[in-house]
Amino acid sequence: MFPQPGHDHASCIASALRTAEALCRRRGARLTAQRREVLELVWSGHAPIGAYALLERMREAGTRRPAPMTVYRALEFLQAHGLIHRIASLNAYVGCIAPGSGHGSQFLICRSCHAVGEVHDEALDAALEQVAADGGFRLDETRVELEGLCQRCQARDDAHG
Repeated sequence: MFPQPGHDHASCIASALRTAEALCRRRGARLTAQRREVLELVWSGHAPIGAYALLERMREAGTRRPAPMTVYRALEFLQAHGLIHRIASLNAYVGCIAPGSGHGSQFLICRSCHAVGEVHDEALDAALEQVAADGGFRLDETRVELEGLCQRCQARDDAHG
């Protein structure tokens, strides 16, 4: 859920890119160089990243003056293909751990280090669907964002508290 000490992040990024390439190939969608770069930057950390921070990182990496609209279009494409999620409360994006599958998501957001853990709890999804149905509401998407402290930040707080 959250990266553990010794986490091989380079492998994590490489796996996300391979999966994205295969998924786009199966769907006949184009994972352009710019979309790939945005996906790689989203996966560059386990903390959510906003569009303007992505734009700044692209500039730092030497991408010639990427326009904000280009980044937003890439984010829309990646989100539409289930490769990333938008964390609404932060107006930022994280890589999807189960790309391409239509699924409800629950996010655990650390308020201290800003890491995001993605969870898929089918029982919670079913309960939310039932609540919606009981209210005569058609649910199109479920996204639950929970804020608190990850284990690493809890341990740090306990050590200093």
